[in-house]
Amino acid sequence: MTAGYLDILRARHAARLLTGTLVGRLPNGTAHIAIVLFTRAEGGGYTLAGALTAAYGLATAVGQPLLGRAVDLYGQPRVQLPAALLSALGMALLAFTGLGSLPLAYLAVIVAGVATPPLEGGLRALWPSVLKGEGQVHRAYAMDAVAQEIMFTVGPLLVTLLVSLWSPAAALLVINAVGVIGALSVVLSEPSRAWRSAPREAHWLGALRSPGLLALLGAFFFVGLALGSITVAGVAYADDHGRESVYGWLMAALGLGALIGGLAYGARQWAGVPEKRLRVIVGLLALGYLPLTLTPSVPVMTALAALAGVFLAPAIACSFIVVDRHAPRGTVTEAFSWLVTTFGVGAAAGAAVAGPAVELGSTAWSFAVAGAGGVAALIVLLATGRVLAAPVRTPAVVTGSENDRNGAVEPGFSSGHKA
Repeated sequence: MTAGYLDILRARHAARLLTGTLVGRLPNGTAHIAIVLFTRAEGGGYTLAGALTAAYGLATAVGQPLLGRAVDLYGQPRVQLPAALLSALGMALLAFTGLGSLPLAYLAVIVAGVATPPLEGGLRALWPSVLKGEGQVHRAYAMDAVAQEIMFTVGPLLVTLLVSLWSPAAALLVINAVGVIGALSVVLSEPSRAWRSAPREAHWLGALRSPGLLALLGAFFFVGLALGSITVAGVAYADDHGRESVYGWLMAALGLGALIGGLAYGARQWAGVPEKRLRVIVGLLALGYLPLTLTPSVPVMTALAALAGVFLAPAIACSFIVVDRHAPRGTVTEAFSWLVTTFGVGAAAGAAVAGPAVELGSTAWSFAVAGAGGVAALIVLLATGRVLAAPVRTPAVVTGSENDRNGAVEPGFSSGHKA
């Protein structure tokens, strides 16, 4: 299983790009917990902490596709690094000024969110110029999804460590300084400097003029909703059992399941069109969420959480391939950024719905939100099957600086396995 991943990491620039992107995304991956801890340390309540976190999340959702489009138009270094610096300055403003002026605090997190560099989309645009063949690119997508799970697990632990050693303000400053270093590592690399998007048709909708991409975004809004609801439902379950550590076990199990699923998915080459495969994976993902509504004993619930996570990373990795096939020419970074935005908005909506579900019903109801989200995602994919069956064009690996995966036709790859 590991041989294919090692081949990717041995490729020139691959390890640097992956590591730099993950480090550069630390500020975004840890912002929710860093803002909450900082707000509480400054004497603010949970309501204010939630409002500031929501403002940051919404600002990020707005900024990602806009900056992704700018990357497609002007290249990575001219957008990614200035955005990373501006985002870090926004968080530094919050750290230095505190909550003395709430309008200033909101302005700080909004600036930090809007300016969050679209490093995820940028990395996925770079893979074809670094790796050989569609098989390696698709495996890199799976490795990318797995690495995200690791980052979202390690990142919050790093924040809490910095808070315990220094202060929440210091944690904000250090994490964002490290993020700038990660972005700098990426944009100074040869593939990033050489990358150019293919010529694009001038259209105000950009990537959103693709019906297939819109269908995928609709489905992944509900996947995000399912995942966001689990984060709230997990807290309620831990409260029911009187131990805060239970929440950590559930989230760790969910991440472990995603890690295992992503590694297994990427270790195999898949035949057939990815749109059909995605429907199967999302169906299994929804099926994995439904048993959580039983809220059994902690050991059983932990096992169910691990099972529920198994198909998350494969679903994300497969969605990257579908985005690649449906993104209009010259909009690849923007298209990937829209996926990030939609997933994030869905997660926020899931958290918002799961809270009232607990208060009006029970913990089981909040987990039912996750199951409903998974089922809704599958319904969207089934209902839009014809649209998804007609990609803009089949992508191919394009080497050199003109790294546009939408620019040529390639019949695909097959290993004899069927999805």
